Parts: sequence; C-alpha cells; structure tokens
Amino acid sequence: MAAIIIGTHGKFSQEILRSSEMIFGKQENVSAVTFEPGEGPDDLVKKYKKELEKLDSKDGVLFLVDLFGGSPFNAASRIVAENNNMDIVTGINLPMLLEVYGARSFSNIEELVGIAKQAAGEGVKSLKETLLQADSDEL
Repeated sequence: MAAIIIGTHGKFSQEILRSSEMIFGKQENVSAVTFEPGEGPDDLVKKYKKELEKLDSKDGVLFLVDLFGGSPFNAASRIVAENNNMDIVTGINLPMLLEVYGARSFSNIEELVGIAKQAAGEGVKSLKETLLQADSDEL
C-alpha cells in the first residue's frame, strides 16, 4: 500500500488528516507535515525525510500538498526528484484524500495521482447547479 504524506502551510495537514479519519477511520502509512512560520525549505525537507523513515514506502509515496509552488510543494519536489516511485498532487481537499484512501490498496502511484486529481475536481459542487442538473435529468 502506497504511503501518503500530507504537507501544508500551518496545521491544515494535521487537521485534514484528523477530519479524514473521522469519516474513513484511522489510517496506516499516512503522515502529516506542517510548515510553520519561521521555518524554511530545508526544515521541511528534514521533516519529510523523518516521516519517510517511519513509513513503508516500498509501494511508493504520494505527497498531497496545498499549493503548487508553495514551500511544502517545493520541499517535496526535492525528494520526489530523487525517487522514481513518488509523486506530488497539489490542491489537497477532503474528497481527494478519501478517494485516495479507498484506492491505495490496489493502485500504483500513477493511478493514485489520477484518482486524486479527479476526486478533487468532482468534490467541488454548487448546490444550485446540482439541483438544476437534477431537474433537467427528470425531464
């Protein structure tokens, strides 16, 4: 099963992990890394490497981070560039994380990237648009 590292500005990574476990249950082989004020990219790389030592990464590692080009992304990029079976997906949200949990026992890193990207987009909805679509489907 692929390992997951959630990396974000502030404590968002810890909180989205907690929220996801309220819905999906406690997860193994998942870690959250925070980027706090006063820290730099080297601090993040150290934090990621420390977490990687704790995780089972034989099936790969998927970093789920908040912003493309942000410090959590940039630090993860330094690690991913040196490893074949790792990737990063930005824009982490709860639907993305839950779908990745559900698929990671039978999916490789490339498949998980696709699942994460699709779930992230499908998780963004407008109530009015959804109701209009439901009404037009009934016609």
